[in-house]
Amino acid sequence: MHHTETNLIEINNKIKNKINSLSLDQYNPKVIAVSKTFKERDILPLLDYGHCDFGENKVQEALLKWPNLKEKYKNVKLHMLGKLQTNKAKFAVEIFDYIHSLDSLKLANKLANEIHKKDKKVKMFIQINLGGEKQKSGIEPNDLETFYTSCLSLKLDIVGTMCIPPDNQDPKYFFKELLNLNNKIKLPEISMGMTNDYLEALEFRSTYLRIGTGIFGKRTN
Repeated sequence: MHHTETNLIEINNKIKNKINSLSLDQYNPKVIAVSKTFKERDILPLLDYGHCDFGENKVQEALLKWPNLKEKYKNVKLHMLGKLQTNKAKFAVEIFDYIHSLDSLKLANKLANEIHKKDKKVKMFIQINLGGEKQKSGIEPNDLETFYTSCLSLKLDIVGTMCIPPDNQDPKYFFKELLNLNNKIKLPEISMGMTNDYLEALEFRSTYLRIGTGIFGKRTN
């Protein structure tokens, strides 16, 4: 058995145990295996194991890696997790099923144009900048409801919200805030929690956990 598969099985067991300890039934979060910078040979064992959700950070890399794999493994859902430049929106719509990093009205407009042109279904998460960090993208929490309304008028399929908590701070504070914001606009999905804090994210009902290192090991570049 390949190490990526063993790691994924172990993570799934930890998730199951955590959910049991929280006494939550009907709660079935998904793991996105973040395969950025990893090659096909690292990804294939997970595909053969039947894992469906994979995440990439760069459009160009996804276009090089995934078209053939998606052709062969029909159940694959590909998630765009990184910052999406508006000039790459067209290509993102071609290859991704989910976009987690919708962070501006400009991008929303561009995506709406491409989606309607290609008649493609793409589900989206609104990225929220909870830490007020200048270097991170995302919608300000106070602007969320207005932004969400704009997205609906563009006929975008918004399924949830997403955050990347600031480093070196307790993520629980931010997870709780995202859960509250998500409830405010009554969306079903929440994208939060990574290798270091995915078990905490479960306490705040994350539905998509973005796990890279925990599955694939340390990145070499």
